[in-house]
Amino acid sequence: MNCSIAASSSYPVGRNTVLLSACLFLLSGVLQLAVAVATVTLVLVTGIESILGLGPAIFLASGALAALPAGRLMDRVGRVPVIAGGFVIGAIGCSLTALGCLADSAVLVVFGFVGVGAMNGSVLLARTAAADMVPPERRARAISYVLFGALFGAALGPLVWGPLFAGKDLTLHTLVIPWFAAAGIAFVGMGIALAIRPDPRTIALELQKEEHAAGVVTLPPAPLKEILRRPGVPSAVIAALASFAVMVGVMNLTGYIMVGYHHEQTDVFNVISLHIVGMYALVLVVGALIDRVGRRQALVSGLAIMAISTVMLAWVVSIPGMMLSLFLLGLGWNVSYVAATAELIAHATPVERGRLVGATDLAAGLLGAALALLGGAAYTKWGVAAIAIGATVAVVAPAVAILVARRPPAQLLEPAG
Repeated sequence: MNCSIAASSSYPVGRNTVLLSACLFLLSGVLQLAVAVATVTLVLVTGIESILGLGPAIFLASGALAALPAGRLMDRVGRVPVIAGGFVIGAIGCSLTALGCLADSAVLVVFGFVGVGAMNGSVLLARTAAADMVPPERRARAISYVLFGALFGAALGPLVWGPLFAGKDLTLHTLVIPWFAAAGIAFVGMGIALAIRPDPRTIALELQKEEHAAGVVTLPPAPLKEILRRPGVPSAVIAALASFAVMVGVMNLTGYIMVGYHHEQTDVFNVISLHIVGMYALVLVVGALIDRVGRRQALVSGLAIMAISTVMLAWVVSIPGMMLSLFLLGLGWNVSYVAATAELIAHATPVERGRLVGATDLAAGLLGAALALLGGAAYTKWGVAAIAIGATVAVVAPAVAILVARRPPAQLLEPAG
């Protein structure tokens, strides 16, 4: 273990962590716009209200489909090229969406959503890069440090996006400038990603060499199916799928739900901002707590907090009530998802992590897209209560399954949290 610490301290881990955190800050800012107006954008450009869940579904599905190939590419060429490339694709996507709004073209908007989603699927893998650079017992905290950057992206809602919509009717032309601004933010993210040196994968391989020299057995890369069967991995995958899918499914429908309550678009940004605060404000404390109390307990606790949030959706209508519900939704995701990511990484070598996390993100994103579509249809037919009930079942069932499952035996690769 001391050799791991010595190896990591010889690299600019702190600098790289700050830059990775900045990447998540910029990603969060762009995604806040997408979450708030993606549904409205597609409804306006098509004129079909019954497809209100399709916008988030396109965004989530494209992010999911990008995650696995992005993870595999990370294992081959490194973390930095994939993160930077993700930002480029996102900038193109935002530009296409802006042009689609300008030209009233649903085709351009859909392709733009695909690009923004692919950016999310690629750049969010930065949390893998965070865990690459530190010893096993510090990985949850390392992930939390990087995710903490996304907290400051919440400020872009009231400070940047809100003023761009203030006092304006929500039309396609109103959406053009914000989407172009988001493209500029994504290009800045690319520049920051390229400044990360050396690539975190290089640091991870060096840590692995040091451990091997100290007598720690290094296993060859295993097939994904074998990795998924390792003790502890199934529970982490289940928690990651449930927490991410429910969080993004509910989050992406929130804007339209609030418009249905006759709230202003600026109020939507305030609620989404507080949701992002819930996702990331306590992440530094949560990461340290997970390292202390254990990842399995954190998986269940996070899902339980999300259940409280989704139950609230059935009856809250006011802005403060929506803020509290979405804040708890973000906080529960934070606890469960950080724990799940740390658990997955603990069961994989540096050349397996991208595939494992990418495959999990793929499944979680597709599930989130399905929940967004189903939620949109359910909201149209039965109202908010249907979303609340479905989302609650989707987080409670996995939590119960993890609780009743036998505790996994000793870790195959690293000590358990």
